[in-house]
Amino acid sequence: MYIGRIVSVAQTHDGRMCAIYRVSSRSFPNRTAVIGVDKVSIVPKPGHELDVQKNPYIAYNCVRVVCGGAVAVVTNGSQTDSIAEKIDRGMSPRDAVTLSSLILDYEKDSYNTPRVSAVVDKRDGSGWLGIVRHDGIQVECVPLTPGRLCYVATYEENRVLPAHGDEFPADSVEGACDYILGEGVFAARLNPVTAVAAMATETGFELFAKDAPAE
Repeated sequence: MYIGRIVSVAQTHDGRMCAIYRVSSRSFPNRTAVIGVDKVSIVPKPGHELDVQKNPYIAYNCVRVVCGGAVAVVTNGSQTDSIAEKIDRGMSPRDAVTLSSLILDYEKDSYNTPRVSAVVDKRDGSGWLGIVRHDGIQVECVPLTPGRLCYVATYEENRVLPAHGDEFPADSVEGACDYILGEGVFAARLNPVTAVAAMATETGFELFAKDAPAE
């Protein structure tokens, strides 16, 4: 089943919070993730830079870490920066995700692609998932349980529901990327391109990115 882009919030068995993002694409698979300082960007691979002229939504910051390393924001579009900056200036994750989703709305491409967003907040241990579709908006605080994850995707599984969860056996950021790329429930989710994970540490969040294996 193809469900498009996926954002997830999770907790390792030893209690570390994690936010994960997977790019899945049928039209623009030639993309990768580039790690910077407290951020990760999705960009076209070398030789495919002109893809952004075909679709302006394919390049963006997908991860931002703010509030002195206390909060990680993970999304499938430009709302990453809007959400992160609002939280960094004191807005709650709920309000930041809701307001940014309302302002930017779903992507005006041929699929009316929803914007999906995830936030993990070490200050109070909360995890948030949000989505804005052409037919509605949903922002929910989701329970974080050791060894479990919750996710929402742009297509098909595009509601924040208890059923959209899975085991989370990963104990590292690389393991989190491997899992969302093709293990557990995600093994049956088609067209993986690249994955990014932000896992809590004592001082902030460790970031990692990994492309899907070539078929």
